[in-house]
Amino acid sequence: MRCVIARFPFDLIKSEVEQSMNGITPEPVTGVSVTIGRRVYPLMQVGEVITKQNRRDFTTGEIRRALTRLGFTCHEARPVTPAWDARADEDALGW
Repeated sequence: MRCVIARFPFDLIKSEVEQSMNGITPEPVTGVSVTIGRRVYPLMQVGEVITKQNRRDFTTGEIRRALTRLGFTCHEARPVTPAWDARADEDALGW
């Protein structure tokens, strides 16, 4: 599939993307992610590997569009939950 990422044309094939990510340890997911094989990778990490460009040169939207068109499943960022509940701490102190 032909696509343009950061103003550069790329011919991407699903099997080649899977092969490129094979053996690469996923970074912690903090934003939008993609499932490749059995692993979940941050989109920016996958974009950096398949384009060999700096992460600042492309957007998550460009990579997401390309990977979705190839048939990969992209996931939204998980909502951030607070580490502690302030009301629970107040009850523990008896205030």
